[in-house]
Amino acid sequence: MITYNFTTNICRIGMYKTPRGTQDILPAEQAYWRFIDQQASILCQRYGYQRIDTPVFEESGLFYRSIGAGTDIVDKEMYTFEDRSGTKMTLRPEGTAPVCRAYIEHGMHNLPQPVRLYYFAPIFRYERPQAGRYRQHYQFGVEALGDADPSLDAEVIDLAWQFLASLGMKMLVLQVNNIGCKLCRGDYLPRLKQYYSMHSEALCPNCQVRLERSPLRLLDCKNPSCQQIAQNAPKIIDHLCPQCDSHFKQVKGYLAYLEIPLEINPYLVRGLDYYSSTVFEIQPEGGGAQSTIGGGGRYDNLIEELAGRATPAVGFAAGIERIILNMQKQGIEPPPIPQPKVYVAYLGEEGSREAVKLVARLRRAGLGAIKAPGGRSLKAQLKQANSLGAAQVVIIGEEEAKRGSIILRDMEKGDQKEIPQQKAVTLLRDFYV
Repeated sequence: MITYNFTTNICRIGMYKTPRGTQDILPAEQAYWRFIDQQASILCQRYGYQRIDTPVFEESGLFYRSIGAGTDIVDKEMYTFEDRSGTKMTLRPEGTAPVCRAYIEHGMHNLPQPVRLYYFAPIFRYERPQAGRYRQHYQFGVEALGDADPSLDAEVIDLAWQFLASLGMKMLVLQVNNIGCKLCRGDYLPRLKQYYSMHSEALCPNCQVRLERSPLRLLDCKNPSCQQIAQNAPKIIDHLCPQCDSHFKQVKGYLAYLEIPLEINPYLVRGLDYYSSTVFEIQPEGGGAQSTIGGGGRYDNLIEELAGRATPAVGFAAGIERIILNMQKQGIEPPPIPQPKVYVAYLGEEGSREAVKLVARLRRAGLGAIKAPGGRSLKAQLKQANSLGAAQVVIIGEEEAKRGSIILRDMEKGDQKEIPQQKAVTLLRDFYV
């Protein structure tokens, strides 16, 4: 908050804080983010997925058309604005539609299919902040576009499962369902609407709207009373056409070959209208749908809906904040981010000049090094070196500067020796390499 007093010509700045539903990712927390990024990138390379980065905002129509009217995301959660040209733009509320737009725009259908892509992206949704979910949160996602083979569904699920396992996560549950195609739903949706119409008075206000606009999403409601009604609702897996039924059986068979345990959840539909056929979620054991770490499924009609050619596709996304929350609950510590091992202390003006030159030489030789701040006693500098975890301390005083030497102190052993300054870089590099 800024207030400006025109009389006194003084600008007063109040205490700024992060906007509600956002967070600062501080240096102490970066080890988790770096570890997750590294493990995901390693796995994607192993599976043949290439990185893609799309703009943080897109034309709003992309999301109206892909996510679907009547969804909470479109109706309540999107950050939409007009730019200076009057075009409606929206901060990215999910990652799949922008990837599909890029697939169409850049003619990726001409590449060998399927095109395997992955991304890390900030996602923006105006929703109630909760543990592990923010209005600006981050996702790791993969998309495989251009192949309808059920083995590709299994590959994407396997990648998601192995990614979480590579982080050390255990006690996870994979839930799988098949929500059919347009043919299946032609028989199923009237039965679903008929069932829910008998319970319409007990539905939450959102579901009373969904009953008319998007009946399949009735099964996705997290309201306890609606969940209780859903338990006896007709199951779409009982109404699959022969093609979808065969696809589902093959996916389950491939997952069995991969030795990935699964639960069939006939009421799992995911929260986006573009899904069809396979859908899945991965949750912590006993956590429930609201604690879902990652999920996805097939969206064979989406690219065609966005004015591309008919292109089958499958993908998943995982929320980074929820992953970190569950890692912490399971006591998983990521590897620490390497810190500079050499701390250069000094005394006097001449010592400071030599310290600046030596730190630069060490860094250019590939070694992490920190120069002590000015105006501190040697005792205070050594104390700071210890708190920073420096393994070696170089000390340059006025006398050492004159002699062209340094004092090298081993912080673990507590001993030290004087050596020629020109040998410092070689000696320290040999020590750490």
